[in-house]
Amino acid sequence: MPMREPVARRTLIGGALATGALLAAPSRALPATPVVPGLPGALPGSVVPIAAAERERRIEKLRRLMRAEGIAALLIEPGSSLAYFTGIDWWRSERVTAAIVPVAGEVAIVTPFFEAPSVRQTLAIPAEIRTWNEDEDPRALIAATLRDRGAATGPVAIEETLRYFIVDGVKKALPGATIVSGAGVVRGCRMHKSAAEIALMQRATDITIAAYRATIPRVAPGMTPDDVSKLMDANTVALGGKPEFSLVLMGAAAAYPHGSRDPQLAREGEIVLMDCGCTVEGYQSDISRSFVLGKPSDRQRRVWDQVHRGQQIAFAAAQVGAEAGSVDDAVRRYYESLGYGPGYALPGLSHRTGHGIGLDGHEPVNLVHGETTRLAAGMCFSDEPGLYIPGAFGVRLEDCFHMTEAGPRWFSQPAESIEQVV
Repeated sequence: MPMREPVARRTLIGGALATGALLAAPSRALPATPVVPGLPGALPGSVVPIAAAERERRIEKLRRLMRAEGIAALLIEPGSSLAYFTGIDWWRSERVTAAIVPVAGEVAIVTPFFEAPSVRQTLAIPAEIRTWNEDEDPRALIAATLRDRGAATGPVAIEETLRYFIVDGVKKALPGATIVSGAGVVRGCRMHKSAAEIALMQRATDITIAAYRATIPRVAPGMTPDDVSKLMDANTVALGGKPEFSLVLMGAAAAYPHGSRDPQLAREGEIVLMDCGCTVEGYQSDISRSFVLGKPSDRQRRVWDQVHRGQQIAFAAAQVGAEAGSVDDAVRRYYESLGYGPGYALPGLSHRTGHGIGLDGHEPVNLVHGETTRLAAGMCFSDEPGLYIPGAFGVRLEDCFHMTEAGPRWFSQPAESIEQVV
């Protein structure tokens, strides 16, 4: 069985058999060499993984937040949060692997006996590994570990993506325990990126931009979305990144933000919308570009310029202390002044202006109407206020930024014009 089962971040309507836009999953076979002659290999400079000392600081911060909330222990399943705190790179199945972080005492990892040697390979913090055999209930072992850590009555916090059958089993094994949400304490750590995390996200961004520069000039009439996606992924691999997604939409299908069943071919005078990203040490990039093959029409240029302005309005509104929702509101006010909407109505902006990003492509919090979380240094977001016109086309321009004490800073510079998108 694989060390990690690939999971596509964006699942498109119709799956891999659809002849419309196709999503490139990380498992797809890719050339080991660049498909564009002259494309350099991996970008210069070294990639610095997250150090063990930083993970230990994360655990310390987590425990401070847990003490403030009166939480006795936190339970985490495989996924980005487990990797964030422990380094463990694993997948979810019916065979439970989980971490127990007590407010005091050693972290414990519960995993199948035969998986323990593999789990140890990526464990990056001091922890006790407790194993269970195939004829045993791992939830009973989790409960016993909570008792040993003085957390039998809780409150036991649950990381927000943990599956119900695990929670249910722990509750039955510890009927006196109080189960609470761990979203607040986990988000309190993960939302604020360190300099090391931002450096890895910058590297992923630089790779995606370089791959775009190699790919976009070679998009030609007659190509399918899959042709373009494979080209982008191959260039990403050649530059040292791991492709995470490569969404390609053409013509009228670009009015569907995440895909269409309709057959698509690149045609002269039509929009091509690309939304691509990769990972470096697990940290993600997410960049969208929209362009026209040949000469854009007046309408295409006008909508592109409006989206470009919307992106700049969002960036200017993203100031330290501002509510995250106010960024989305600023963009919608501008779009409504042009006759789009109102709100999320089409033609207009039918999705949020942006999302958090880090180890996950989509993380809390979002730049969306009603979100009251205030922006602070270390938070990272996408800025993607697209405009979608059903039956015609859509335009999405997306770059990510991170918050500093002085305000937002781009990971990638926005496109300059519809003719110069990278």
